[in-house]
Amino acid sequence: MALAQPRFAAAALLVAFLLPLAPPAPAKTPAQPRAVSARGALDAEENNNISVFKRVSPSVVHITTLAVQRDFFSLRTSEQPSGTGTGFVWDDSGHIVTNFHVIQGGDRATVTLNDQSSYPARLVGAFPDRDIAVLRIEAPRDKLPAIAVGSSRDLQVGQKVYAIGNPFGLDQTLTTGIVSALNREIESVTRRTIKGAIQTDAAINPGNSGGPLLDSAGRLIGVNTAIYSPSGASAGIGFAIPVDEVNRIVPRLIRDGRFIRPALGVTAGPDNIAKALGAPKGVLLVNVASGSPAAAAGLQPFGRDRNGRIVQGDVITAVDGQAVADLDDMLSVLETRQIGEKVTLTVWRAGQTRKVAATLGSSD
Repeated sequence: MALAQPRFAAAALLVAFLLPLAPPAPAKTPAQPRAVSARGALDAEENNNISVFKRVSPSVVHITTLAVQRDFFSLRTSEQPSGTGTGFVWDDSGHIVTNFHVIQGGDRATVTLNDQSSYPARLVGAFPDRDIAVLRIEAPRDKLPAIAVGSSRDLQVGQKVYAIGNPFGLDQTLTTGIVSALNREIESVTRRTIKGAIQTDAAINPGNSGGPLLDSAGRLIGVNTAIYSPSGASAGIGFAIPVDEVNRIVPRLIRDGRFIRPALGVTAGPDNIAKALGAPKGVLLVNVASGSPAAAAGLQPFGRDRNGRIVQGDVITAVDGQAVADLDDMLSVLETRQIGEKVTLTVWRAGQTRKVAATLGSSD
């Protein structure tokens, strides 16, 4: 029996431990929160962040796209959300600028303004090669404060920037950063190269696409369009289409409903042909359309005679003194010109270089 006493003692202690404790005596004084310390004035950077957001956020919109789906069994149709993104007010006529890939694949779009009022949007025009689209909504003009437009040609690495958007569907988010690099190249949805892109470390996540990249004065300097991220979320490397490009394209989309590129009326051969023929880098012509600006300028394509021998043609190596390494380069230069404008082409043929004038026609 003596050996069992320790177990009885332990059991008694366990029972005592499990019994409810007596309630604590009421406090003599009520619990009080800590006194709040004075914060002091916000610093200049914080004040500028707040000021830019307050001024620009009314111009930033949330875009939701819907796609029509048909049930396989009942054949009934329904609208399903297909994506979200960001845009901004271009003018008080209701034009909204965003990325083309934000609305791509959608059958209908809705634009939600800063005051949470929503309006159906119609597509005015798009230029997929530059991932730019313009929508239009019918809303009161006092709800459509146009964003202030800046310049991208004079940007410098290290400048402070802001991004406002709707990442992951969350409305009106502000992130800050700097211009990390300039003149980057990114790929559009059509696989065309977008040159001159702005790289920034301001956090840009899915849903920020189509939103404004701003300078410290709150002016538009780019349209956030892509991120580099293995995980799909911000990794500190985002890209924006420069505003000078946007400001050149958007008015044409509003006027014409699409971007009509000035053209020379030529067809280019692949790079491997140029290498095989020993031609310099440029646009090697394999066809010149009859009656085209190139034909009027006397340009000739490469070809073969009746014996199968190569007939030397022309290679365009520069437009207005700007070197072009391939067709993509030349198209990018021509997009900055107007139909009917004269350009000077630097042309190579059989080892000889000359300059010729051409009047640009329409790509239609």
